[in-house]
Amino acid sequence: MRQDLGQPADTTSRAIQNPAPGRLAGVAAMFGSGLANQTGAAIGALAFPVLGPLGVVAVRQYVAALVLVAVGRPRLRDFTRRQWWPVLLLAGVFGAMNLSLYSAIDRIGLGLAVTLEFLGPLGIALAATRRRLDAGCAALAGAGVVVLMRPQPSADYPGMALGLVAACCWASYILLNRVVGLRIPGAQGSAAAACASALAFLPIGVVLAVRHPPTAGALLCAVAAGVLSSAVPYLTDLITLRRVPAQTFGLFMSVNPVLAAVVGWMVLGQHLGGAQCTGIGAVVVANAVSIASTRR
Repeated sequence: MRQDLGQPADTTSRAIQNPAPGRLAGVAAMFGSGLANQTGAAIGALAFPVLGPLGVVAVRQYVAALVLVAVGRPRLRDFTRRQWWPVLLLAGVFGAMNLSLYSAIDRIGLGLAVTLEFLGPLGIALAATRRRLDAGCAALAGAGVVVLMRPQPSADYPGMALGLVAACCWASYILLNRVVGLRIPGAQGSAAAACASALAFLPIGVVLAVRHPPTAGALLCAVAAGVLSSAVPYLTDLITLRRVPAQTFGLFMSVNPVLAAVVGWMVLGQHLGGAQCTGIGAVVVANAVSIASTRR
């Protein structure tokens, strides 16, 4: 998933000075970023029959590392022990987050997997406040999850569990990114974590390639997933956060489960029933209301 970037100090003043063009371009960039992210995940899923979720995630980690190292240019030799341990934890969470998400997509579909994953950042946002409105948002999100995970003959509970694991990983990812951002300047920490994660997946990729040589089409799909779901969102967010307030950015991020459901239907032919759409809508509304009502 995308990096927890934070907002430049002068973002609000710039948005006030030039609200219309800047915000319009920012909204367009956010929509393009979200659409690219979910399209990349769907294209990556097309390679599952050949590479499996593990192989696709391995390639995605390689692509993410190349992009982040090129942008962040980490000075690894200058890192201290106090800086290295959160970086290594972040690398482990980064890999586990993508692997659990893609494994969930393979079992329960893109829309449901992304919806369950979004419970991670939503949980962090709700845990940080003690307002009655947030309690209502938590109850609404919980109701949505109950609808999504209700007992039925076709329910894939291991897949749903993987989606919840991805949610926990994303919450940990956000918290660790904050620690790394405080201890390491710029994007060096995120770049180092992506590099360490890619190195951990390198032997896995080699073994998979030897045992099951990938086809050119599957490899291309996996690379496209890395570019669309890692490179494009990261670089786009760097531009977006200079044009729109962080609150607006977070509010727009909450529509990603809807984009995932639409892309899953159009690209993968994954149809959702009325109850599933209701559950996704409940999680999206809870996230949107919580962010929109938060005071700066």
